[in-house]
Amino acid sequence: MTRIIQTGAAVQQPGAKLTTFIPVRIKRHGGRKVVIPAAAGDKMPEHDAPILTALSKAFHWQRLIDEGIVKSGSDIARQEGLNQSTVNELLRLALLSPDVVRGILDGHQPKTLSLIWLKNNLLPPDWDEQHALFDEFDT
Repeated sequence: MTRIIQTGAAVQQPGAKLTTFIPVRIKRHGGRKVVIPAAAGDKMPEHDAPILTALSKAFHWQRLIDEGIVKSGSDIARQEGLNQSTVNELLRLALLSPDVVRGILDGHQPKTLSLIWLKNNLLPPDWDEQHALFDEFDT
């Protein structure tokens, strides 16, 4: 085995084993194991797949309504084979503040925020009130 010392000269050591240490942390998230680099610590973005999926559906459906392709959430529910209340709950996500949406897309949403909470709670229509509401999470 060859080892390079600080001077840059190679030193031969017979029988030496090479060991590589990579500082990582393994964390459970949604039943899956996620590897987090130790250098990043807890500041690594964590994307919540159910929320991202719901956001994409909400904005897609809102675009369909805005362009006149469908008339309402009822039409979407019929076409998608979903319950009307489910579609309407998800359509409310299209009213989120752009800054809140950007934070979710970047993986910097509050840790305690969940899709269930977003579906079951009415969001304030004012974006400043939304910011205040989401700032209260994780405090």
